[in-house]
Amino acid sequence: MIEQVIVTIVTSFFLLNVNFNQFFAFTGNVISPEAVIEKQTTIHLPQKKDGVQEIDVLAYSAAVFDIKDKLFIFEKNSNDRLRIASISKLMTALVFLDNNPGWDKVYEISREDRRDGGKIYLYLGDKVTVKNLFYAILVGSDNTATIALIHAAGLSEADFVAKMNEKAKELGLLQTSFIDPVGLSNDNISTAREVALLANAALAKTEISQAVSTEKTEFSTVAGVAKSIESTNFLLNNFPAGDVRIVGGKTGHTDLAGYCFVAKFVDQNQHEIISVVLDTPSEADRFKQTSKLVRWIYDSYQW
Repeated sequence: MIEQVIVTIVTSFFLLNVNFNQFFAFTGNVISPEAVIEKQTTIHLPQKKDGVQEIDVLAYSAAVFDIKDKLFIFEKNSNDRLRIASISKLMTALVFLDNNPGWDKVYEISREDRRDGGKIYLYLGDKVTVKNLFYAILVGSDNTATIALIHAAGLSEADFVAKMNEKAKELGLLQTSFIDPVGLSNDNISTAREVALLANAALAKTEISQAVSTEKTEFSTVAGVAKSIESTNFLLNNFPAGDVRIVGGKTGHTDLAGYCFVAKFVDQNQHEIISVVLDTPSEADRFKQTSKLVRWIYDSYQW
């Protein structure tokens, strides 16, 4: 009788297209695809092929989220709260879309916008459009552009961060919190599971998806100064995985966060996944471990 009730609940969540992983997060339970498959017969979830060997991922924490079926098919320390560095900018972009003053609005970079860390593409007095700022953030992870974008929206940094934390609650990200919109703060915290859900929500927005899939953005300031910003996402043009392609992603790094990366992938049959690696030992490793994990997922599971 109890098993029948569980089957009914699980099936209902799928039929209603609800992310039941978030539901189970409230109770502290984690549900696996194998467990669901054993208890239902009408819904076909991704299932690990026979004889598949387990994978060793060097990242301290990792997760892979199946977008269509709304469940996690790989996890390693995925509920541990960790620093996420510039992955925070995905939430920044989401909140900005709710407060966009217009893509063509021109903004002048001020002293208050300046933030150190990473590459700097925009300088005091540069006049650029809001869209230029948006792409500078998601393509080149420009910290100064991030603060400039917030000011262009007419918000203070404190007010914007408050909206980021409100948005996290709206998305059911109960283990995620932000102190700054850039990701320089080591108190910007989340889990691999929740980073995957954040990325899924962010990349569902066309504006964000287009930006994070851009290998290089080029534009000129109002004064005619040319700007060229290359993506921090090495895999955009270096992902050898046969019929699998990368849709886009976001990098992050601080000394304490290590090297982090979240990205969306899709195969020829339109099976979409979000891969997350947090706290890898080097810049190269975050991409190597992601490639290894994604190839293993598509080779090891059948839908």
